[in-house]
Amino acid sequence: MTRLKSAQELEELRKSIVGKRNPEKRTIAICAGTGCLAYGCLDLVAAFRNEVEKQGLADKVEVRATGCPGFCERGALLTIYPQGIFYQRVKIEDVPEIISETILEGGIIERLLYTDPNTGERFVKESEVPFYKKQMRLLLDNNNKIDPTSIEDYLAIGGYAAVSKALTQMKPDQIIDEVKRSGLRGRGGGGFPTGRKWESVRKAEGDVKYVICNCDEGDPGAYMDRSLMEGNPHSVLEGMVIGAYAIGAHVGYVYVRNEYPMAVQNVATAIKQAEEYGLLGKDILGSGFDFNVTVSRGGGAFVCGESTALM
Repeated sequence: MTRLKSAQELEELRKSIVGKRNPEKRTIAICAGTGCLAYGCLDLVAAFRNEVEKQGLADKVEVRATGCPGFCERGALLTIYPQGIFYQRVKIEDVPEIISETILEGGIIERLLYTDPNTGERFVKESEVPFYKKQMRLLLDNNNKIDPTSIEDYLAIGGYAAVSKALTQMKPDQIIDEVKRSGLRGRGGGGFPTGRKWESVRKAEGDVKYVICNCDEGDPGAYMDRSLMEGNPHSVLEGMVIGAYAIGAHVGYVYVRNEYPMAVQNVATAIKQAEEYGLLGKDILGSGFDFNVTVSRGGGAFVCGESTALM
């Protein structure tokens, strides 16, 4: 693994990753989030990989374990790309039929489609399912498309391009102004403007500043932070690097509750990968900017309503 020393090297690596991928190759994306673990998703992933290998389809079909797409009550879930065919409540015994009927013959297995309980209508594509149809996903858009443990998957969809632009083309004040203009706000209920928060920290006295990414959830049933960390941890790190550069911080912490073992594992893996590629650590992309991130595990919710309680 080559440590990247410039924005140009990052772009060349991205082009290389994309260029080596066959655009006609089918991808069976299987939810491997915490919710689907209860449905035996990891055994399902292994069964699909064995069947693909047995059928001699490794050069035509990729089996990818992804983050959570959200429809947990219907697990185990899978989506076949590029068609977007969506199967739910999939079991290991369905694997040979999915390969033979859908992958090889292009057919649809009706019993695995989502059926509207009110109308009886069946939906072939994920985008047509009522649960998904009216959603406009931003943070979670790539959760069921990429392998969260693969930095190459993240780079292939444009990952760390924003860091590259921020560190090589923008000044910290320009980043803060852009965040302010975007209207980005905190998602914890108070809706405090992110740009104003970054600006106040940048102007605060003192040379040592920190970025603390609060991935604890007062209502763990909401699963917002957990789903993002499990399914797309590099996006969290990329945002932290940009924020750190904007406020003048060189140390960051990801605070995550210990009850989220997969989130802890995936974030730790992402940090290691980013460090190896030179996207965290010293002199990121040859910009002269240093930033290191550590995972800090929590034992439960912190006291709410007071900004220093977490710290």
